[in-house]
Amino acid sequence: MTSPVRQPQAEILSRLYSMKLAQIEQATHQGNSLRNQVLEAEAEAIFNALKSAR
Repeated sequence: MTSPVRQPQAEILSRLYSMKLAQIEQATHQGNSLRNQVLEAEAEAIFNALKSAR
């Protein structure tokens, strides 16, 4: 069972992760590989935080 404090945190992280994936897609279409790499690293960090929050 998820604690009441963890659920909102997981929801926020999930939304952040979705937004980050959209930014990655945009950077990919723009051909900005350095920005894409940074965004992917950020997405991975968010995903790891999301796994530990659940």
